Amino acid sequence: MVRGQKPRWVFVWEKGYQEVDSVVSSVTTKAKGVTMTNSSKLGFRIWDVADYVIPAQEENSLFIMTNMIITVNQSQGLCPEIPDKTTMCDSDADCAPGSAGTHSSGIATGKCVPFNETLKTCEVAAWCPVEDDAQVPEPAFLKAAENFTLLVKNNIWYPKFNFSKRNILPNITTTYLKTCIYDAKTDPFCPIFRLGKIVEHAGHSFQDMAVEGGIMGIQIRWDCNLDRAASLCLPRYSFRRLDTRDMDHNVSPGYNFRFAKYYNDQAGTERRTLIKAYGIRFDIIVFGKAGKFDIIPTMINIGSGLALLGVATVLCDVIVLYCMKKRYYYREKKYKYVEDYEQGLGSEMDH
Repeated sequence: MVRGQKPRWVFVWEKGYQEVDSVVSSVTTKAKGVTMTNSSKLGFRIWDVADYVIPAQEENSLFIMTNMIITVNQSQGLCPEIPDKTTMCDSDADCAPGSAGTHSSGIATGKCVPFNETLKTCEVAAWCPVEDDAQVPEPAFLKAAENFTLLVKNNIWYPKFNFSKRNILPNITTTYLKTCIYDAKTDPFCPIFRLGKIVEHAGHSFQDMAVEGGIMGIQIRWDCNLDRAASLCLPRYSFRRLDTRDMDHNVSPGYNFRFAKYYNDQAGTERRTLIKAYGIRFDIIVFGKAGKFDIIPTMINIGSGLALLGVATVLCDVIVLYCMKKRYYYREKKYKYVEDYEQGLGSEMDH
């Protein structure tokens, strides 16, 4: 790099003449979309935002259920466990009373009871019937969820400059907001995103991700040069998957949790519907900085640049004159030795 180019790079390209501040942000989200399922267990059912957005509001994120395992009409009682290597039995001697493993549905009673016509399992005191998480997903729900939309409203503030802005820009009208969908080329500032496109932009398949769930990041970058017009301070959107996907070590993939809806039947018995919800959590990550001309960083960087030039000269001289193979040659060319004037004049007078 040519001498002086580095300080010029820092000062001009990196805007060393500006005071810089980090963004302070707030985010709100709203999902839209309705779908229908018709299964043997649930029958005909309509799903809207109140059903698949859980909880209704979170801080800087939103969870949308894309797949579920539902166990209906549970009540507290005694029932057989789901068959596996640890719960199948032939007699009561195979069941330890009072035990409750990490993956158990309840407290074992010590009895071996029929699960079906061919299998026996240990009996548990639990919410019955216990959940069978080997159920298949609802394909209709998975397909519809891809077309749900997400509105992201973002307000930013730079405290040092008392500058604020929102990602719904001044030229965006209510009519436009009702019809637009984000597209990097045609609608780069539309704050409404189709869920399937978010996952696609991150390089993944929505249908694959929706079965087991996952975490997506919606990144909003605000880099603003406040020496220019405020209208040029614009958000930039990008997307990436945040949960690790390692096909060689894919233990406990995806994202899921359980919740229940409680009610009393006509007899007054407490019952619940247990839902194991798989879905995608969308985390909205806002970052960026703003810069504006200020005399103090300007003078500091000018002084640093000048000092750097002086250090560079000394360092080059040390390397050339003392470290390189041809140092004697360079030293001879750098320094020119002249005879002292007074000494030379005295010699002439002696003659």
